[in-house]
Amino acid sequence: MKKQSAVRLKLWMWTSALMLSALVLGTAVAAPAVVGDWSGAISTGGGSLRAVIHVAQDKDGKLTATMDSPDQGATGIAISSITYKEPALHFEIEKLGASYDGTMNKDNSEITGNWKQGPATLTLNLKRASK
Repeated sequence: MKKQSAVRLKLWMWTSALMLSALVLGTAVAAPAVVGDWSGAISTGGGSLRAVIHVAQDKDGKLTATMDSPDQGATGIAISSITYKEPALHFEIEKLGASYDGTMNKDNSEITGNWKQGPATLTLNLKRASK
């Protein structure tokens, strides 16, 4: 009888562990296609300024991002808000009074859009940066 109880207990523990694993894996937040590093150049009419956008997702599924402007020697510029609702990307940088609206292509390799800062609306197309 003791042996049978021990077997039942082990079976119950394994079943519980499997169910818990399935629950945890089933509720994991999948990373959206926009997560990663993106690079492009803001066309200024007389030239261009390179921009690198770093998009991450925290454990709760919230997107966060920063921007680098290599031509201006600026890194880690905080993106104050970012939203991605496939295929649309929108972010704002309060510190610069700037925003971006773009659309992801079907193979998730490029985002075409516009950088807005003050009265100017400038083209900024982003391509997935290779690691």
